[in-house]
Amino acid sequence: MPTRRDVIRSCALAPLAAPFVSRAARAEAGYDRYPEGPIYSICPFPAGSGADTKVRFYGAKLQAIAGKPVIVENKPGALGNIATEAVARAKPDGYTIYIAPGSSTLAAAPSLFKTLGYDPIRDFRSITTLSSSAFLLCVAGESPFKSVPELTDYLKAKGGDASYGSIAPPGLVASEIYKAQFGLQTVEVKYRDQGSMLNDLHGGAISFCHIDITTVAGQLKEGKVRGLALTSAKPLKAAPGIPGAEEAGIPNMDVVTWWSVHVPAKTPTPICDRLEAWFNTIAVEPDTVAFNASVGSDVMPGNHAMLDALLARQTRLWHDYARIAKIEPM
Repeated sequence: MPTRRDVIRSCALAPLAAPFVSRAARAEAGYDRYPEGPIYSICPFPAGSGADTKVRFYGAKLQAIAGKPVIVENKPGALGNIATEAVARAKPDGYTIYIAPGSSTLAAAPSLFKTLGYDPIRDFRSITTLSSSAFLLCVAGESPFKSVPELTDYLKAKGGDASYGSIAPPGLVASEIYKAQFGLQTVEVKYRDQGSMLNDLHGGAISFCHIDITTVAGQLKEGKVRGLALTSAKPLKAAPGIPGAEEAGIPNMDVVTWWSVHVPAKTPTPICDRLEAWFNTIAVEPDTVAFNASVGSDVMPGNHAMLDALLARQTRLWHDYARIAKIEPM
């Protein structure tokens, strides 16, 4: 039984302990209330683009699960650098997020630019992966080529008189890997927009191109372009009937693209954990799977540790890609 002295002592200490308990409770309660206002999702692409549609899809899904508005802010330009830097410099409070193709906006950036206004690894916290896809080796729908070997034989015969189109770094890398595997002399033709490149593909000015499968999903269905192989080694569930590079006969090819979620560095761990759980719930919902399939992507739920490892590995890999494709940093 406690003595009178024990009771007096405990009463005396109680006021000293109470402030510390209440501060901890208030801090925890603050994270429990997240989000208390709008979340801003920074998009590195123009409004109305295919990538913007994807950002808005995930933003709407997050809004439904978080119970607060998710506002998309488009900051296009400089291959995503403007948006990426804006996120890196944002307040780390969980109210600015980055839903983006991390394979290009983060992993590839150090190999594409001489200087960056941010560090792709140190200035962000990883939340999780969302989806994976690949570029597509495609020819015109009316082209006589039905397989990679048929196209390769033609390109070998034409030597430097044949050309291919490029517009995005992953496409250029994939084309140069393809050329290197078979000793092709096919000449690169650079394009500023996908429409012009596809017009020249249909007109026969270029023999092939590697292009984001999302961009040509509609034309694939209509037969206007023919996909001979994916740039990923293995096939995608979302691209039935199109072989992976390995099956198509292109060795040493595994150029993949992936979407992920990031927040500014120093964003509190409880908020990051909540976002990770929400996005992984979103990633496997039936309408998310269907949406990704419609744009040639497979869902790719993960976690922050998996994304950290993927980003580090792909950043190193892009140094090799840049060397193979002879990409001079801008």
